[in-house]
Amino acid sequence: MSKQSSLRRLREFGVRPNRELGQNFLIDDNILRLIGEAAELDPADVVLEVGGGLGVLSEYLAPRVAALHVVEVDEGLRSALEDAVGGIDTAQLIFADALELDYSTLDPLPTKVVANLPYGIAATVVLKSVEELPGAQLWIAMVQREVGERFAASPGTKTYGATSVLAQLSCDVKVVRRVPPTVFHPAPKVESAIVALRRHSPPPSREVVDLVHAGFAHRRKALPRSLSMAPGAAPGVRDRAREALTRMGHPDDARAERLEPADFTRLAEELAR
Repeated sequence: MSKQSSLRRLREFGVRPNRELGQNFLIDDNILRLIGEAAELDPADVVLEVGGGLGVLSEYLAPRVAALHVVEVDEGLRSALEDAVGGIDTAQLIFADALELDYSTLDPLPTKVVANLPYGIAATVVLKSVEELPGAQLWIAMVQREVGERFAASPGTKTYGATSVLAQLSCDVKVVRRVPPTVFHPAPKVESAIVALRRHSPPPSREVVDLVHAGFAHRRKALPRSLSMAPGAAPGVRDRAREALTRMGHPDDARAERLEPADFTRLAEELAR
């Protein structure tokens, strides 16, 4: 049972959850089954797991897939992770900062990302992996509930922002289910959620990514004004953006949070003309 193995590893290897790293270790077997079902695991899959922790999810994934890359920043968890998957040839332990690691260098290249992500880096890791792993097709991630809802948010809602747009430009997104704090040790003060992202398009271009970030940098301002305030903004971008929005059938003072994800791709194309 994962709860038993988690607690055993905590004791045996003297692990103390690191608050600075946002460590909340998964201890509930039922959640492993739900994650596995959502991930549609196949013996041919190559899976990237970020945030190996005590190795409970790693231990579940490794025998079910062709290859597993487990990324963990905390060297203090090496013994626990080696206890979980050290004897499995197809499981590779990588002790590195997930925000600095280039996922495109992993061999074999991951086809899926399945992870219980540390709260503080969850959105960044998902978007980074969408960009650096264009061949990956499915992401199943445990994240803070608010982050999961942000990924899936619709235009015009309070939670809709750059994260929503960048995820939805490449993937269909849905929140699979909410997860209570009790499945973790220590129990966090917030709810979590399992979120699924299924790729439908290649990653957006750097121009589109930059446009999205600039567009949402000043949420209360009109999009053209927000673009003009971005560092290194091109001369005349405010007027050109107003004209482009009009051509696209939007008010020339539209705000970023009112646009569909695909509108940002078209706007980038219009501004490049």
